[in-house]
Amino acid sequence: MTIRKKKRAIGKTLLERCMHALLWLAAATSVLITVAIVFSVLFEAIRFFKIVGLGDFLFGLHWSPQMALRADQAGSSGAFGVVPLFLGTLLITLIAMAVAIPVGLFSAVYMSEYATRKNRDLLKPVLEILAGIPTVVYGYFAIVLVAPALRSFGAVFGLDIASESALAAGLVMGVMIIPFISSLSDDVITAIPRGLRDASYALGATQSETIKKVVLPAAFPGIMGAVLLAVSRAVGETMIVVMAAGMSANLTFNPIRSVTTVTVQIVSLLVGDQEFGSPKTLAAFALGLTLFCITLLLNIVALITVRRCREKYE
Repeated sequence: MTIRKKKRAIGKTLLERCMHALLWLAAATSVLITVAIVFSVLFEAIRFFKIVGLGDFLFGLHWSPQMALRADQAGSSGAFGVVPLFLGTLLITLIAMAVAIPVGLFSAVYMSEYATRKNRDLLKPVLEILAGIPTVVYGYFAIVLVAPALRSFGAVFGLDIASESALAAGLVMGVMIIPFISSLSDDVITAIPRGLRDASYALGATQSETIKKVVLPAAFPGIMGAVLLAVSRAVGETMIVVMAAGMSANLTFNPIRSVTTVTVQIVSLLVGDQEFGSPKTLAAFALGLTLFCITLLLNIVALITVRRCREKYE
């Protein structure tokens, strides 16, 4: 009997070691893949910056990566100023978040605090259906319905809204992002302990006061994570921008004009018969590296903000 117990103990120990090694391998693989992606982009970006100066790239106001076939042609060196691209990306992202954050957060508060069980079971799946719709469908929705409606609405007030505008792309993108914020925020708010609400009610607070002063501050870190995920989704979106905002790199912050984004230009630069080692192709890697650095910086700032808010609340 003792020998059997020892064999079982040895078998369990061996199984645990194998599982530990498997889990470590999975974690190490994820890290190695991330490092490989970063370095693959970094090396190609360095090749680009040897041709085009870093200052010209980051602070240039004109984006025209079309390379001439002969050195004596006009614009043979191209123009790789990235400011118009990031300005367009920022504009569309701000419009999208202005739609998604209030609608998504208010939907989450309603479903978690006010809705009956029956209404919640109906509304939550319907909202999450939006996340499963292909982005090309959103693009068709933008060019068939939203853009013409905006042009007609603008004509009433004498505004010449372009057929492809940042406003149309931002509004549709905001609708697409709503489920990311509403679903995650709803899960976070629902996970707040009931005791916090009961303590607030015991002190005489109303339901709206409890939500505003107790529930939302406690759920703030999770809500911030949902917003960050939504921002990343908006920054990385391509199809809606191509179909609704166009591909013109215009230096403007006017939402009724046509603009483009970083991801759209990355796709356009890597499509075609251009030589892989040309500045036009290598510019895509420089754009990817710059976008990665900016996203990383935003995440770091958000993590610091969340940590400070959590410490203050606790």
